[in-house]
Amino acid sequence: MKLIFNIHYRTNWGESVYISGDTVALGGNDLSRAVRLEHESDGKWSVEVEICDTAGDFTYRYVIKRDDGSVVEEWGKPHRFVSFPATGVVRIFDSWQVRPDDMPMYSSAIAGCVNLRDTPANSVQPAAGFVTICVEAPMVGKDETLVLCGESAQLGAWVPANGVRMNSAVYPVWKINLPASCLSAGTQYKFVVVKTSDGETVCWEDGDNRHIGVDASVSEATIIQGLRVRCNKLWHGAGTAIPVFSLRSDADFGVGDFYDIIPLVDWAVSTGQSFIQLLPINDTTMTRSWMDSYPYNVISTFALHPIYLRLEEVGVLADDSRREYYHRLGQELNQLPKLDYERVYNGKEAYLREIFAQEGNKTLNSDEFKSFVARNSSWLMPYAAFCTLRDRFNTAEFEKWGMYAVYTPEVPAKVEREAPEEMNFVYFLQYHLDRQMTHAHNYAKTHGIALKGDIPIGISRNGADAWQNPRLYNMDCQAGAPPDDFSVNGQNWGFPTYYWEVMSNDGFAWWKMRFAKMAEYFDAYRIDHVLGFFRIWQIPIDAIHGLLGCFYPALPFTADELRDNYDFWILLDIHTRPYITDDVLNHVFGDMAQQVRSRYLDSTEDKRYKLKDSFNTQRKIRDYFAENNDIENAELICVGLMNLVDDVLFIEDPVEKGKYHPRISAQNTYIYRSLNEYERWCFNRLYEDFFYHRHNDFWYEKAMWKLPLLIASTDMLACAEDLGMIPACVPDVMHRLQILSLEIQRMPKEFGVDFDNTLKYPYYSVCTTSTHDMGGIRQWWEDDRNRAQKYYNEVLRENGVATAGAEPQICRSIIDLHLQSPAMLCILPLQDWLSIDGKIRRDDPREEQINEPSNPRHYWCYRMHLTVGQLADSENFNTTLRDMIKKSGR
Repeated sequence: MKLIFNIHYRTNWGESVYISGDTVALGGNDLSRAVRLEHESDGKWSVEVEICDTAGDFTYRYVIKRDDGSVVEEWGKPHRFVSFPATGVVRIFDSWQVRPDDMPMYSSAIAGCVNLRDTPANSVQPAAGFVTICVEAPMVGKDETLVLCGESAQLGAWVPANGVRMNSAVYPVWKINLPASCLSAGTQYKFVVVKTSDGETVCWEDGDNRHIGVDASVSEATIIQGLRVRCNKLWHGAGTAIPVFSLRSDADFGVGDFYDIIPLVDWAVSTGQSFIQLLPINDTTMTRSWMDSYPYNVISTFALHPIYLRLEEVGVLADDSRREYYHRLGQELNQLPKLDYERVYNGKEAYLREIFAQEGNKTLNSDEFKSFVARNSSWLMPYAAFCTLRDRFNTAEFEKWGMYAVYTPEVPAKVEREAPEEMNFVYFLQYHLDRQMTHAHNYAKTHGIALKGDIPIGISRNGADAWQNPRLYNMDCQAGAPPDDFSVNGQNWGFPTYYWEVMSNDGFAWWKMRFAKMAEYFDAYRIDHVLGFFRIWQIPIDAIHGLLGCFYPALPFTADELRDNYDFWILLDIHTRPYITDDVLNHVFGDMAQQVRSRYLDSTEDKRYKLKDSFNTQRKIRDYFAENNDIENAELICVGLMNLVDDVLFIEDPVEKGKYHPRISAQNTYIYRSLNEYERWCFNRLYEDFFYHRHNDFWYEKAMWKLPLLIASTDMLACAEDLGMIPACVPDVMHRLQILSLEIQRMPKEFGVDFDNTLKYPYYSVCTTSTHDMGGIRQWWEDDRNRAQKYYNEVLRENGVATAGAEPQICRSIIDLHLQSPAMLCILPLQDWLSIDGKIRRDDPREEQINEPSNPRHYWCYRMHLTVGQLADSENFNTTLRDMIKKSGR
């Protein structure tokens, strides 16, 4: 078969167009053997290639090679040639692929879930004497069809009802065969979206009329592909956010599991929703205590958490008495109002060990199991070895594992020889977790519901990832966040930070593997703390609070720069060590000041004090009082001493010695108050420049170095949590990459504004009323009466005094504002959806908060107070919710 490839591309001097594909005739994907196209005229390039009739399907892409040796490639997936009965000559007219302006519509969330349609029985095949037109149109809804409508009678004479309906067998690509005899290069046409049922026009594509552009031969097959519909058709959707562990059904064992997602999908479909958002589902098992309930402290970014297994789907115990024992235990745990993490985990693990003893060999010998292990061996074997050693040494702190403290590629096989049953048990669990989550994911996809996952910004320092690849992480520091409304001392997550330069050496392979694994279970994702891809808040390992952190990477000041540019003379012995004077001690400790002076401090020559060496870091202070908590006023003294450690004006950069970061929120320190008025003015000026202007271009480049590669590695819809101290460069990057932002009305991004205007949200955004890190709208309303009153009068435009509690009608008004916003997605916590119905919502809204960010040891134990089945049976609520969503156009 002779294929003639054609493409229009205006090259610059020293550039040529090549084609490279996974067939021998196109170089076998080896760019050095790519085939050069010949330039004809006016940017038209073509090449003739002989393809063996038995070559089958193949993919290919165009590249630009420059004289300097550099190469420019197309965006996205390669072109695909689908073989068909030979016709002698096939002319292919391609378009150079660039990132589409509506890239989220091409995501698997929209094209693969929300708009996924039944596949027609027959697809369109090119044929001699026909022009095959192929166009990408993911925005066409399930109940809609794409029509090609043009000037000729055969194309409907510009009447969409008479146009030619296209075939969606390979959606989101639509195809049609048109007889070459009725077309010419000048034939004009457009694509039109119509209702499938009655042909009613939904929208014409934008822009000028298209032209066929080629004179097709009746003896050849002509393919025009790579087109995209230019349609300003904005899709809006609604969804629910709920952690898996918070789900409740009659079949649960005291915690939500992957099979609970299935009835939740049915409920979402019945109420007109299209998204379900979950928290991280990866394994966090370090201590088997409630402290493992924190879903962001994952020991593996690939392994799923065993607590989410539906036990009976793994296997049914043959022993009647044991089966009855676990049945009763499960019922007891499932009646509890909250998750009892330890009893649930231990109970499930015990059941799974018994079922493994009963069914394990059968599973391990199955082809499906062997295939799963082979596909995932790169992370699965090290993870299984980690779990085995964690249990053998009774700690996840791998530096305490003796000869196994340092990972080598030979360790997993060695551990497997030593403890084959333990390793196989871990494989067994992950195999069934994969099966169950995949089943839930596929069920959601086929019902038009996109599952949105959560990618934590950090990893556990005592986890399999850190053990296997320590070179990728800075274990001497901790990641966190600067102070915010959630935590005045900042947040210290304890995670190691990343060595991005090392990660870049293999093209960020670890991150790409992580995203690819995520794509097996989700079609959209929330990047937790996307700011970490610009810069991370890096805290010294000996600090407890987040106030002594600094941004990494950053551009710290030199002493000369502070002096010359800001007229601030940094005094290292004063501005970079804790400011402790008698006045400070009296203010902080009151009557205990003298006790503190004598026991924990040494005096200095400048009539100040310094902390004794055994108390000069927050970690030393905390550890001391943890062991000596019987000291009178121990907690007050501990907190006061740790606050003294924070009282500095500058922090020396941990790597670039002699360079300094102004301490975050330094205006709240005693050392700042000791400055004279002019010094404060100078400091405020350098502080404003450092935190809000100095790094914009620098951080923009850092983000664009990483994020484009990672986002392009999967088809998932990219969303981000972009809250907090947002550099000005962040919106620019997210807009360029079409990452959906997060918009929360009571956390406006515009300075000096109390509440965001929901009607001004950007289209590429996810709007929500609350997150798992805050109380719902009812709790907020009751806890902050002044702001609630202001909201009642200024946002809801109601007169008079606001009610003490957020009544259902108030909650409904708030939710309506969000549903009617321009945001592409409106995803609300289940608790806030339920708030509109006084009969089914929880009595006490304080029982609905999932996390308290200010408490690093918070117990994540929230569960729904009704089952998913009861939720589905709440007809009045569901009718109201469905009507609200439909009325909003979502």
